Amino acid sequence: MTLPPLSLNFDPATGVIPSFNGSYRWLSQLADCFADERAYQTKLSQGNELVYGVTNLDMANGEGQLHYGLGIILAGKVGREYFMTRGHLHAWRPAAEVYICLQGQGMMILEHETEAKVEVLPFQANSVVYVPGHTAHRTVNIGTQPLVYWGIFSSEAGHDYEAIRERNFSQVVIELDGKPCALPRKDYLKILSERSG
Repeated sequence: MTLPPLSLNFDPATGVIPSFNGSYRWLSQLADCFADERAYQTKLSQGNELVYGVTNLDMANGEGQLHYGLGIILAGKVGREYFMTRGHLHAWRPAAEVYICLQGQGMMILEHETEAKVEVLPFQANSVVYVPGHTAHRTVNIGTQPLVYWGIFSSEAGHDYEAIRERNFSQVVIELDGKPCALPRKDYLKILSERSG
């Protein structure tokens, strides 16, 4: 395996690292993320939009080594819910991660796996969010431009998406009265149910 160079250039406006292929997530791959199923199906019927992409650079593995990735989330909404990443826990649960925002406006949802501890933090250009170990994290673009950021994590961290698929996040970020607002998923589902009833 050829390792990435120790120094490289990237484009903070597009979230692209020349000569490296990213992995991309389209709307059709995020069916279990959005709370509003009706809005999701409506949006999907209008086209399978690109939602986000990440270019991960896996440096040397082993004790003390770091990996990092450049992410970009496009602007958009499904109903009232903003475009977001699937979110994940780390396969090695003690691994923490640092997120550095380069461009755009966002929020990060942090949920501890076993404690009743949830935080929804602002995440905009020139800001940093520290994600402790044992914490599920999801990034949300609440702006009108792409949200571009770095994530830096232990080479031993790995990604556990299945745990998120099974339980999802307890918080959603929606547009309410023209502004982004975080609220419990169960409360939003209740609002949706009352509107459709």
